[in-house]
Amino acid sequence: MKLKYLMVAAMLSLMAGGYASAAEKTAQQQKMTVCNQQAGEKTLKGDERKTFMSNCLKKDSKMDSMTPQQMKMKTCNTQAGEKMLKGDERKTYMSSCLKKS
Repeated sequence: MKLKYLMVAAMLSLMAGGYASAAEKTAQQQKMTVCNQQAGEKTLKGDERKTFMSNCLKKDSKMDSMTPQQMKMKTCNTQAGEKMLKGDERKTYMSSCLKKS
C-alpha cells in the first residue's frame, strides 16, 4: 500500500514539475526517467516492476550522487545504445539529446 502511494506521489510530482517549468528536469525527474527506462529494458511488469522502481528511486540509490547533467548524459547514452547508433550518427544524436530541456 505504501509503495502505491509512493508511485502516485512520484507521478504527481513529475506532472507538477512539468507544468511548473520547461527548464531542465530536476534530479528526481531525471532519476524517474532513468529508472523507468531500466525497468522497460528489463521488461518488468506488475509487482516486480513496482519493487524495482521503489528500490531504484530510494534516496540512498547510487544515482543520488549524480548531477542532473550526469543523469541526462546517462539517459541520452542509454537511448543512443538502444538505437544502436555509432560514429557520427551517435555524436549528432547525443548532441541534440543533451541540448533538449
